[in-house]
Amino acid sequence: MNLGYFDDDNKEYVITTPRTPLPWINYLGCESFFRLISNTGGGYAFYKDAKLLRLTRYRYNNAPLDSNGHYFYINDNGCIWNPGWQPVQTELDSYECRHGLGYTTYKGSKNGIEAHVTSFVPIGANCELTRLSLNNTSDKSKTFSVYSYIEFCLWNAVDDMNNFQRTYSTGEVEIEPYKANSCIYHKTEYRERRNHYALCAMNSSCDGFDTDRDSFLGTYGSPQMPDAVAAKTSHNSKASGWNPVASFRKDITLKPNEKCHFIYMLGYIENPDDEKWEAPQKINKQRAKAMIDTYMTDEAFDNAFNRLKEHWNNLLSKYTLETSDDKLCRMVNIWNQYQCMVTFNMSRSASYYESGTGRGMGFRDSCQDLLGFVHLIPDAARQRILDIASTQFENGSAYHQYQPLTKQGNSDIGSGFNDDPLWLIAGTAAYLKETGDYSILDEMTPFDCNKENTAPLMEHLRRSFNFTTTHLGPHNLPLIGRADWNDCLNLNCFSTVPGESFQTTGPSEGPVAESVFIAGMYVKYGRDYEAICRHLGLDDEADAVCNHVNDMIKAVTESGWDGEWFLRAYDAAGEKVGSHECKEGQIFIEPQGFCVMAGIGTDNGLAVRALRSVEEKLDTKYGIVLLQPAYTSYHPELGEITSYPEGYKENAGIFCHNNPWISIAETVVGHGNRAFDVYKKICPAYLQDVSDLHKTESYVYSQMIAGIDAAHFGEAKNSWLTGTAAWTFTNISQYILGIRPEFDGLCIDPCIPDYMKEFSVKRTFRGAEYNIHIDNSSGSQKGLKSLIVNGKSVEGNIIPYDENIKKYDVTAVL
Repeated sequence: MNLGYFDDDNKEYVITTPRTPLPWINYLGCESFFRLISNTGGGYAFYKDAKLLRLTRYRYNNAPLDSNGHYFYINDNGCIWNPGWQPVQTELDSYECRHGLGYTTYKGSKNGIEAHVTSFVPIGANCELTRLSLNNTSDKSKTFSVYSYIEFCLWNAVDDMNNFQRTYSTGEVEIEPYKANSCIYHKTEYRERRNHYALCAMNSSCDGFDTDRDSFLGTYGSPQMPDAVAAKTSHNSKASGWNPVASFRKDITLKPNEKCHFIYMLGYIENPDDEKWEAPQKINKQRAKAMIDTYMTDEAFDNAFNRLKEHWNNLLSKYTLETSDDKLCRMVNIWNQYQCMVTFNMSRSASYYESGTGRGMGFRDSCQDLLGFVHLIPDAARQRILDIASTQFENGSAYHQYQPLTKQGNSDIGSGFNDDPLWLIAGTAAYLKETGDYSILDEMTPFDCNKENTAPLMEHLRRSFNFTTTHLGPHNLPLIGRADWNDCLNLNCFSTVPGESFQTTGPSEGPVAESVFIAGMYVKYGRDYEAICRHLGLDDEADAVCNHVNDMIKAVTESGWDGEWFLRAYDAAGEKVGSHECKEGQIFIEPQGFCVMAGIGTDNGLAVRALRSVEEKLDTKYGIVLLQPAYTSYHPELGEITSYPEGYKENAGIFCHNNPWISIAETVVGHGNRAFDVYKKICPAYLQDVSDLHKTESYVYSQMIAGIDAAHFGEAKNSWLTGTAAWTFTNISQYILGIRPEFDGLCIDPCIPDYMKEFSVKRTFRGAEYNIHIDNSSGSQKGLKSLIVNGKSVEGNIIPYDENIKKYDVTAVL
């Protein structure tokens, strides 16, 4: 069932019903101010950090679902409705939502009134702008009232949810007009910090307002039917403690075919220390007024909206595909890259599945996300690498997560995820290949966020590599620590009751569980680290790294091969995990992907056999499951992975994040048909017909799809913020289409289905424009017959980088 359609010309996804199986959302903002917005107006806003600077409240598991947001209510002679259907849920005469790049519009009509809402965050601004356009489409005059409504969060979202004995006494607002605008200032905490507040404004005088939630909703009311709206009044309330809100009422009369519109602003204001107001009972409104003057006119609104569109068009022009497959083009050119940018901004911190109150930014997550956006915003990628590295410890391990506002490591989560250090090499290598900017390696970077203890970034990479080198287990495979990429595979831990905190096994046994997955990482990114060393003239170190990598390949071949596939691990007792000897969990996806991506087994047939086992044992029509057979009971020696029911999450769910690893691995062995088949199975553009089963958005990737053992096989969860975005773009752009940055230049190495006869890619690389045409009229899957660059034949498949050449016309024949 299709619940909408792609409008490729406008780079929008059009949702045609408000009753989507789950809220289908978009992200507004790409710098510091962000808003999550659903197709029915739900969601929330924050500045930089969804935990510490939350502007508006949202209740994740509320019923009705997604019934907190930024809403408009229309009372038309007793008929009360919302342009986006929620939260009143009055049946609309028409409805449409368009999610675009950094903006969302939705419109609804009822009884001859059409209401059109457009929301976005301007480039360079710390506010959300919304324009409400109203049109009387009937043949009679219409008199009605419109109410805006948001509910403020008291900044720290955790405190706001938990510490009511304090928060119910701290809410403060100010209300005053500014020029022709109506303004509500949310100044809770200003008495304490005296430098920040929120602003809610309307570019018109209002006919009433409310800032106290009980006054607007009623003590036992709800957003579904506010008392004030039902009574067609406002109480002009001023919040003092309790729950501050912002609502403006406007009474409107429109003649037949007459239109009107209003602009609303939700802004964040932070005054520098030298502009703090002396009197704590009043706030310094100077910057708020400047923001209003900048944006609260129709001309300013339109100009800011056009700048936003221009920003995204320029950004996405850095990699564009032309081919006959429109589904592939819309994912490569628009939605996959857009999602990569959202994951850059959010990591895993704020979605409709991540509340923004706990995880913050992930060390591993942010390093992987780099792979998907470094070609778009290399300067931001550079800073992100340095931020990540600064949470590393002196021994090479790292905080697993950090808060985006403070950039401090999250001590609640701590460290011990032994794959983390190698991801820093992966992200830095991706940056170096893309930019050629080796100066980043000289940047002095703290350890453990301690500015008194710094070292060049290169030293951080060295300690990352050496951490794994010096943390090997009985089989000379890397120690897994608390976990590797699979956070739920806790082989050094046990719990007697599911849900209890895991306990370490104790010093007598020691944390000796080993990871074949990390071994594959070590080989793949060890080779990148070796290349970095050689570029810097550190040949002795490079030789040592090469020897260590070769030793790891030997260890994997001798102790990590199970006969038909790669083992997953050894547990704390030295027992195999992911072996045919196991009753359940005999084969895992992760090592098959990463070991083959690293080139292990490509010279002796092991790689092809492992991938054949994946196809035979893990493949389904909706994607490749993480393991088989699923675990049917809890195993304390394996940890959280066995706490999930069969077919969900890490227990044999289709974990979309690592499906691209298998696709990339298939390109390594030259299987273009299989690589593209794996790609398509989880690609949103190819799943339109199962939108009602899939449930999550039809335009972005989800983290997980329920596996074949699950009660709801094919149902997705955890959309938007997932490493799937970066890995799928890396897979399709660099390995299937095969336009891949390398240390010495741009590599042309497609591995495509034999029925794809041609395609063209326009790509910006190190300041030059590359126009690349791939001719596959021979029906090959991989292998270049010829490579012509600016009219000259080039040996091999790498176009050497020449800083003096700014345009390349490339023809590659397979």
